[in-house]
Amino acid sequence: MRIHKCPCCNLYTLKDACPKCNSVTRKVRPAKFSPEDKYGKYRRMMKEEQGIGSVEE
Repeated sequence: MRIHKCPCCNLYTLKDACPKCNSVTRKVRPAKFSPEDKYGKYRRMMKEEQGIGSVEE
């Protein structure tokens, strides 16, 4: 399953038709990868604070 986006109301859904306006949705491309990630430091700090991605024993 892939995520879709409605071009009319900008709603994200997994369905082929928008549940809000019933128009045809389009597949969304993933975000581009950049080795010069400006916000990676903050994302990693947030994950560390929340304990996401760390192995707890």
